[in-house]
Amino acid sequence: MKKILIVGGVAGGATAAARLRRLSEEDEIILFERDEYISFANCGLPYYIGDVIKDRKKLLVQTVEGMSKRFNLDIRNFSEVIAIDPVAKTVEVKNHQSGETYTETYDKLILSPGAKPIAPPIPGLSEAKNILTLRNIPDTDKIKAVVDSGKVRRAVVIGGGFIGVEMAENLQELGANVTLVEKLNQVLKPLDFEMAQLAHQEINANCVNLILEDGVDHFQKQGSEVVLESGRVLQADLVILAIGVVPENALAKQANLKCGPRGHIVTTENYEVFNGTDDAVNPDIFAIGDAIEVKDFVTKNQTAIALAWPANRQGRVVADYINGKTVKNLGIQGTAVAKVFSKTIASTGNNAAQLDMKKVDYQIVVAHRANHAGYYPHSTNIALKLLYDPKTLRILGAQAVGQEGTEKRIDVIATAMKMGATVLDLQDFELSYAPPFSSAKDPVNILGYIAENIEDGVYKTVEWHQIDEIVEKGGFLLDVRSPVEVSAGAIKGSVNIELDSLRERIAEIPISKDAPIYVSCQVGQRAYLAIRILRGNGFTNIYNLAGGYSTYKTAHYKLAELNFDVGACIVKKDDTDGDVDQGGKGNDVIKKKVDVTGLQCPGPLMATYDAIKSVESGDLVQIIATDFGFVSDIKSWCETNGHNLVSQETEGKSYISVIRKGSEGEACTLMPAVSTQKNATLVVFSGELDKVLASMIIAQGAAAQGKNVTLFFTFWGLNALRKRDGKGYNKTFIEKMFGAMMPKGAARLPLSMMNMLGAGPAMIKGIMKKKHVDDLDTMIKKAQNAGVRFIACTMSMDLMGIKEEELIDGIEYAGVGTYIASNENAGTTLFV
Repeated sequence: MKKILIVGGVAGGATAAARLRRLSEEDEIILFERDEYISFANCGLPYYIGDVIKDRKKLLVQTVEGMSKRFNLDIRNFSEVIAIDPVAKTVEVKNHQSGETYTETYDKLILSPGAKPIAPPIPGLSEAKNILTLRNIPDTDKIKAVVDSGKVRRAVVIGGGFIGVEMAENLQELGANVTLVEKLNQVLKPLDFEMAQLAHQEINANCVNLILEDGVDHFQKQGSEVVLESGRVLQADLVILAIGVVPENALAKQANLKCGPRGHIVTTENYEVFNGTDDAVNPDIFAIGDAIEVKDFVTKNQTAIALAWPANRQGRVVADYINGKTVKNLGIQGTAVAKVFSKTIASTGNNAAQLDMKKVDYQIVVAHRANHAGYYPHSTNIALKLLYDPKTLRILGAQAVGQEGTEKRIDVIATAMKMGATVLDLQDFELSYAPPFSSAKDPVNILGYIAENIEDGVYKTVEWHQIDEIVEKGGFLLDVRSPVEVSAGAIKGSVNIELDSLRERIAEIPISKDAPIYVSCQVGQRAYLAIRILRGNGFTNIYNLAGGYSTYKTAHYKLAELNFDVGACIVKKDDTDGDVDQGGKGNDVIKKKVDVTGLQCPGPLMATYDAIKSVESGDLVQIIATDFGFVSDIKSWCETNGHNLVSQETEGKSYISVIRKGSEGEACTLMPAVSTQKNATLVVFSGELDKVLASMIIAQGAAAQGKNVTLFFTFWGLNALRKRDGKGYNKTFIEKMFGAMMPKGAARLPLSMMNMLGAGPAMIKGIMKKKHVDDLDTMIKKAQNAGVRFIACTMSMDLMGIKEEELIDGIEYAGVGTYIASNENAGTTLFV
């Protein structure tokens, strides 16, 4: 029989105690806890304060009475171990209720003291009455009492780690005006900067003031004023100090146990401690949890990770080891997840900043993919970033930001890492699929496919922070998005040639085929298709902008202006049809609501354009989206087209934008002027499906930008306008034969390449249907409904024997003179 003492409960100590009993009924097990509670859900504390968890009792995982009885343990709460004698194998214990001090012997000793919040010697901190930290149940009760008093109108949270961000969210949910202050240039250090920017957007979107790269200089007026290093003074009824934690190592130092450079207890792979004098292993003392150093699974270096899973796992492993069972310690990955309002933030392994610091070479893979099938309602994007070793292809880390299903993808990658899978193995992972949950090619699979393209030499990657300098120095950046997308924002100096017209316009690329060419689209997928076309046309030195314009735009996000007015920004919780308050101008009823969730570009912008077109000047239109990136697209679109962006709010997981339609020629309130080039013209000469599709997409995009668009159909392009069952009268024999050889209508047009006796068009149409892209007939109708002018060239009709009755309704019949007249003051002129 062994006598085992455990210092500290919660995740590590309580887990060790329960496992020890399950492995041995004979051992004497004593657990000391200096506070009242031995096992509680410390990760749930912010959500109890925020009233998400209503019942305080649910935080208590185990009580002293319940755990003592179930596991036959001697649990002594309010009892603090204040000294260890490793030679005599005794501990000195102080009972905080009676004041008594006594000695206990041990055969094995497990230290699980945890970590405590950092409380630096900031001037004014000791005099403050409203500055609190969050570590345990008593801390929670103090904060909860202050919050429930109803006196917290303004709250300041110092520190942008997990606790700080969670506390900011929960205080805001209670109606306080919250300011989050972080010394670094980002919150949530496990993320790289461009991924953290997604969190910054979400924090701002939910009315939390975010101040980065500024620290606390001092507190004044008993903590009611927080003075930052910049000189800014923040008013605060409550201040939460969440700038990090330090290990509880006082007991280890007293016992002369070896500690690392940051004060964490150093252990063997089996969590045995070292003597601080001669580095000898002490086989009878173990340390686990937040107080210890651990081995980084990726780099094998020593690090410290204060998370619940490692503490639980270590408690179990130590119990096993004491009972003769060994478990191989592979190290800790640091897999973590956090809720930031409607976003899920998850990561595993090392990020780029950590690998740079450790001088570890890596290759990145970035993907923006839907969390489930796009045609199933409420599909939203997940931004994923993966890092791998370019030599071994071993996965080094991954990060993801999204909504439902985000943490699932990181869990899969974390498992792959632990099992030794390479980045290319991700392609072959057979993951569960049904429309509400995923796509046939899961985002995890996509990461593997992207990595394969890189490793096969299809392209190299360039990152968001490199591209500006490259373009500034003369590098050629090709943007293959649609004009509609480009109008909502583009990288300065980029050249726009839409993917669908790239083959025909490839001669417009002014560089040699062995010179570097950088390709971008919205997220990288169309850029890859463009790269395949470029390679097929002899270009050899091609780079894909990792993550596309979406990552670039996110990385350049500017924090929202600070607003300290209590109640000035309240996030709506209910999906109501309420009026929009115009700040003293009266209430304006929303005339049109548009749900653009799940639509593919240019669908969302076209839907917005159609809605704006259908209302009168001065009317309000509400746009409902789930992608924050589209929220900023609407802002740019509004700026370009002279409409007033009235508000942007959050309702649950949706972003709600309200636009007031401007008058013709009226400048937008967010921009000094709108382009005066109001005409756009296209000559549709080709009668091939892909080229006519490109024409319709460009025409719709230009119309959405408020252009007066004219399409001039001549020669083979007239076939796109033919009716399927249209018959011409009074036609000569030659005209009838000529007409029989030409395709009748948009549905029968061939492809310019890979037609394959009609198989190619059928495949394209199938893909379009699956991706919810309109067929060509529908596009033509939508373009006409959007005001696009269709002109059939009468000279070409005469030469080709095409009669008016053979063509669709709603078109004009004219010659080149009419087209030339419409070309005056044209901002866009294309020949397709």
